[in-house]
Amino acid sequence: MKTSTHSLIQHYYEYFNQGDIPAFLNLLNEDIVHDINQGETEIGRQAFATFMDRMDTAYQEHIEDLTIMTTPDGDRAAAEFTVIGTYKKTDYNLPTAKNQSYSLRCGAFFEIKNGKISRVTNYYNLNDWLKQIKE
Repeated sequence: MKTSTHSLIQHYYEYFNQGDIPAFLNLLNEDIVHDINQGETEIGRQAFATFMDRMDTAYQEHIEDLTIMTTPDGDRAAAEFTVIGTYKKTDYNLPTAKNQSYSLRCGAFFEIKNGKISRVTNYYNLNDWLKQIKE
């Protein structure tokens, strides 16, 4: 089960990098719990899809330096990675977007149920990101 969990998380980031959002969303349970860094907890695949639409509008990102760790039973996983991105369009009450580039170390924690991702919690240093996009 550990191997299949590792593969599941690997595909999650591969599909993200490819921009294949339908395949990406298909890896999630219908009632996925999404803990957003310094934000709300959203529940459901449709809420996650809406979040991804917003992110794709405001940011152009890809993942590098991915390391995946899994528990022996495969019920949980963690990932550490670097997000390389461009801030394309102002997101909510954040600073004005002017195509600023950034590189941000991130971590994510996953729960797996029935071969799909049932929870994802993402962490990154918002202050670091804000410093990088300041002009």
